[in-house]
Amino acid sequence: MILLQQIGTEQTIRFIPRSESYDGLFITDDQTNTEVQVTIASSVQGDYYDSINATFGLVQNHFYNLEIRNGTTVVYKDKIFCTNQSANSYSINNGKFTSQSSDNEFIVL
Repeated sequence: MILLQQIGTEQTIRFIPRSESYDGLFITDDQTNTEVQVTIASSVQGDYYDSINATFGLVQNHFYNLEIRNGTTVVYKDKIFCTNQSANSYSINNGKFTSQSSDNEFIVL
């Protein structure tokens, strides 16, 4: 799964394609089921993985299906989740769950 943010600047995705060439990047919102073609700003083909820079028009807390295509042939598929939390500190319960503190005392009989 790829984590992206809801920002209006370019973001990078890294992937291992099934083919050496591709010409289209498409995302489909899971909630609205609408497909949008995203313009690829730049791409780099590396030895082990490729990178694409693009500006995505994403909505926070939405899941998306990602397809990278060469014509009509799909060369890579993945899921995208849009969140503005950092990947290292991501929590699904951010701001919604509070824990109870306890002194952890118990009695053994």
